Amino acid sequence: MNRLVRTLKHLVVALAYGLGGMVVGAMGLYAYQVEKWPDLQPWHVASLDEEFRASRADEMTDLDDYRRLETRLFEQLQEQVIAVTPVGKGNRLNRYSAGSLVDPANRPIDWNRTFEMAVDNPRGGVLMLHGLSDSPYSLRALAKILHNQGFWVVGLRIPGHGTAPAGLTHVAWQDFTAATRIAARHVRQHIGSDRPFTIMGYSNGAALAVEYSLAALEDKRLPAADSLVLLSPAIAVSPVAALARWQGRISHIPGLEKFAWTPILPEFDPYKYNSFAVNAGEQIYELTTFVERRLEQLADNGKLARFPQVLAFQSAADSTIPPDAVVNRLLRRLTPNGHELVLFDVNRFAEAESLLTSDPESMTRALLQDPGLPFDLTVVTNEDRGTRVVVARRKKPRNSQVTDEILGLSWPAGVYSLSHVALPFPPDDPLYGAVRDNDPKTIQLGSIELHGETGLLVVPGSYFLRLRHNPFFAYLQRRVEEMLIPDQGSEQRVAPL
Repeated sequence: MNRLVRTLKHLVVALAYGLGGMVVGAMGLYAYQVEKWPDLQPWHVASLDEEFRASRADEMTDLDDYRRLETRLFEQLQEQVIAVTPVGKGNRLNRYSAGSLVDPANRPIDWNRTFEMAVDNPRGGVLMLHGLSDSPYSLRALAKILHNQGFWVVGLRIPGHGTAPAGLTHVAWQDFTAATRIAARHVRQHIGSDRPFTIMGYSNGAALAVEYSLAALEDKRLPAADSLVLLSPAIAVSPVAALARWQGRISHIPGLEKFAWTPILPEFDPYKYNSFAVNAGEQIYELTTFVERRLEQLADNGKLARFPQVLAFQSAADSTIPPDAVVNRLLRRLTPNGHELVLFDVNRFAEAESLLTSDPESMTRALLQDPGLPFDLTVVTNEDRGTRVVVARRKKPRNSQVTDEILGLSWPAGVYSLSHVALPFPPDDPLYGAVRDNDPKTIQLGSIELHGETGLLVVPGSYFLRLRHNPFFAYLQRRVEEMLIPDQGSEQRVAPL
């Protein structure tokens, strides 16, 4: 027996050493690969300490204070990044190179900053919260549409965003939520207590909208929203994101600063970071975990009955967020209150359907066949597999009857699905849209077609493969209008941008 015990101990020790060696080896290999990444630039290492932090919330009496701090932040960006970035032909696709094709300062409005669209006698107010590594630009089209229809609209620049990727290396999710509270109070103050208040969140912004609404259920000092519009809602992320904290810790070791990034890419998008800070991944994981825990607690306590009405839009093909997360982690937990989900299916007519790594059809079919769903479900999908024409296949809550509505919309040729990033952008978006502009002084990232040998570009081919606009934006707009303006929503059309 003693010999067996000793043998087992030796085996356990050997396995531990072996696993330890494998981990060390894997880390060494990864460190070798990371070292071959491009060098860090001023926009990766800038110290932008004029950024808002939750610890400064008591200094902010309103959104105007937040925007004054934001002005000082952009002055720091100018000094630490833009002023030291070379200009000229070799930098025409660098957003931090003054006068480049993608310099936000060259555009009539810098949509990286918090914006406010005021109106006399508002019919309601809308607070817009953008996604991770994004900027207020992402909800600009919907902001203009709703403002034109009489809404007071605020597009908040979430802390860490709109400046330089370095802004996301030290930010915390509590900074995001503290800024959201300031903006929500501001909107409610300007529309009055008797007008409807909506929070529209895109991706990480949707998680912030849900977090805020959960907090408002228990904190009467927070003005509660009447409705939420959630686009590609980040209700859950891959557990792999939890590993970001360890990679971030390693980046503090001298010589391993590149570990703070995954990956390091050229910054040619004027309104979105291409380089991704691992801290950002850690923060969205912590935020969604917190939201999940609060949803569970409040559902168990029966406190979700007063949760705002939800209208959610989700692509059935989403490489960023599990497509079923909004169903199972949010909508199924809510008390029936007119909640709705619009799910965009993949293109069933596309030749690429047979090449899909996974097909969401089983998920969409199960949802359409489920008579117990407590929310309204719409699946935008092909009328049949022999046509690109799409229909809205809709089912009411606690119902098994499905009705089809012809939308007068079709899948564009060559498009096999929507994407996580596509939903809030119309096809004519001047940056991410499908329409090409021959103006040599502008660039359109949504319609770039590049062909050549593999491995020559520093940007992965998947960047250009991903759809960046929503060919069914007109339907998304209509559904938003029907919710916010029920007496005339279906009669509205896309407003000029």
